[in-house]
Amino acid sequence: MIPKPKKQTVVAIGGGELKDLDTLPIDKEIVKLSGKKKPTALFVPTASGDAIGYSETFKLIYGQNLGCHIDVLLLIREKPTRKEIERKILSADIIYVGGGNTARMLKIWKKYGVDRLLIEAGKKGTILSGISAGAICWFKYGLSDSRRFVNKKKDFHFIRVSGLGIIPCAVSPHHIREKKRRDPGLADMMRKTTGVGLAIDDNAALMVRGEKYSVLTSKPEVGIIKVFCKKGAIERHKIPHEGMLKDLFSR
Repeated sequence: MIPKPKKQTVVAIGGGELKDLDTLPIDKEIVKLSGKKKPTALFVPTASGDAIGYSETFKLIYGQNLGCHIDVLLLIREKPTRKEIERKILSADIIYVGGGNTARMLKIWKKYGVDRLLIEAGKKGTILSGISAGAICWFKYGLSDSRRFVNKKKDFHFIRVSGLGIIPCAVSPHHIREKKRRDPGLADMMRKTTGVGLAIDDNAALMVRGEKYSVLTSKPEVGIIKVFCKKGAIERHKIPHEGMLKDLFSR
């Protein structure tokens, strides 16, 4: 008998402070989705420049608090071999990508073949998750503030980055916190981008599992808004708590 393919699962978190337990209910769900008592959780902090403090926070929350076995993939500080990178990614039960500079992260991933390995891991059933830049990476496109990390001035412009395309639409994280800038930024991007864009609030996450989706939250009054351009006008609709992917992507 040929085994059924495992459901591909992605949990994309719009934002929140991991160290302050802002997203703890979502983090608990990510661990639960692995189906294991002590899953191996791989933290990928490329977007933060392999920030050591960030890795220590992940070890505390997902290791001590949530009972995972922790591994960390450092691509900047340690320069691992391709064989080591492959072993870490393909042996993980959960992959969690941290926030930071999305454009730089994706460039480094491509250099080491991490993008290809993450897609492969997702197909075999590994839980793919992350926050901010670590949410954008799973989508076809993302509204990114990567220029903020190069130009420290407040007058930076958002850019459209191309992610791994596992979720075939666009996304913008931190929507509730940065609405004054991200709302028009996402609208402008969707005027030039086919399909729909999802504005994900801090403390909210889109969970995609197979052909279905659901919205996970860790605080009240947050959620996800679908944004698209129709006949030259921008439309915005708050998405239901759960549903089918085909409905999520419809305009």
